[in-house]
Amino acid sequence: MDAAESPKRRVLLAGALASATVALAACTPTRAVTAPTGAVTTPSSPSPTPPPTTPAAAFARLMEGNKRWMSGDLQHPDRDPDRRELVAQEQEPYGSVLSCIDSRVPPELLFDTGLGDLYVMRTGGEAIGPVVTGSVEYGPMTSGTPLIVVLGHQRCGAVKAAYESLRDDKPLPGNLQAIVKALEPAYRQAVRKGGGDPVETMARAQVTLTATDLRTNGDLSPLVGKGDLAVVGAYYSLDTGKVEVLTGAPS
Repeated sequence: MDAAESPKRRVLLAGALASATVALAACTPTRAVTAPTGAVTTPSSPSPTPPPTTPAAAFARLMEGNKRWMSGDLQHPDRDPDRRELVAQEQEPYGSVLSCIDSRVPPELLFDTGLGDLYVMRTGGEAIGPVVTGSVEYGPMTSGTPLIVVLGHQRCGAVKAAYESLRDDKPLPGNLQAIVKALEPAYRQAVRKGGGDPVETMARAQVTLTATDLRTNGDLSPLVGKGDLAVVGAYYSLDTGKVEVLTGAPS
């Protein structure tokens, strides 16, 4: 082959090869792009469902969420940008939960709920006072929230500290003493009852006493009497993730 013609021939061959590649690509079916193996994908949230409007329905939904929490079969409902936009202007929570400040007991997680589902108040040992009580009353009294849950828990540090302070007659520093004072009725009840684990007994007594106080107070008792509100006392196991009902479950 003439050396002068080689470059020309190479250009022609290259052009033909490029044309063939384009033609083959046009005939090849498009394939869906899949995530790499092991990639984490975020499932879309289920379609929004109307909030329950009765105490029994609200309680059932919370307990269903707790079963999912125990089993690990979580739905993570109401936690995407669509839900954020939906509740940005207005909320309609179906439950109010008063729980402890303990980092291991986040109500939204252990009931598998999301944005706009719950009013949540958290104090040491579920201690209450006028501001806390008013916060618990807010949902039922302003928007018809049909359920209140007072949620104590296993191995509560606040209850243990209050128990030891009262047992040893050693006040805690600063405003921690206010928690001790609020939990004193539960301490007295635990002492009368006795048992092998007085701190756990006191923690359960605190739940029952607080739930009874809320259920029978002058503002909430009319709603309870009409069947528009239930006040449930419950206890959370750190070991199993289960929420145990102590008092007030709606039928």
